[in-house]
Amino acid sequence: MKRKEARELCMKVLFEMSIHNEYEKKLVDYHLQDESIGEQKHYIEELIEKAISNLEEINSTIDAFSNSWKLSRIAKVDLAILRLAIAEILYLEDIPYAVSINEAVELAKKYSSNEADSYINGILGKLVEAKGIKNNE
Repeated sequence: MKRKEARELCMKVLFEMSIHNEYEKKLVDYHLQDESIGEQKHYIEELIEKAISNLEEINSTIDAFSNSWKLSRIAKVDLAILRLAIAEILYLEDIPYAVSINEAVELAKKYSSNEADSYINGILGKLVEAKGIKNNE
């Protein structure tokens, strides 16, 4: 499994968690039984763990940059993509922010509405600008 596919799996797991409103490691463990995951296992475990353990802060971040849209109004697939990308940007130092944003936009194009990619790009762009991340890379 390549990183792009692993990222997509993480998004699907976060989406599934949001549908059931159940953020537990057992769901991750279930998906990690797939033998094709291979070398991406650590990345998947770490990213989802960071997203779950920092969910409150991630949700606050989305809320702060989503132009007054409440989390309940954001499509669950878009929310999963945003949570994934924000977890990568804020908590995984070895992934450049531009890669996280680009991959989030690609996931939105594949799984969401026509406007979602621009919306997600805008939120993530505001985040890296506000946190001064652009200046550090």
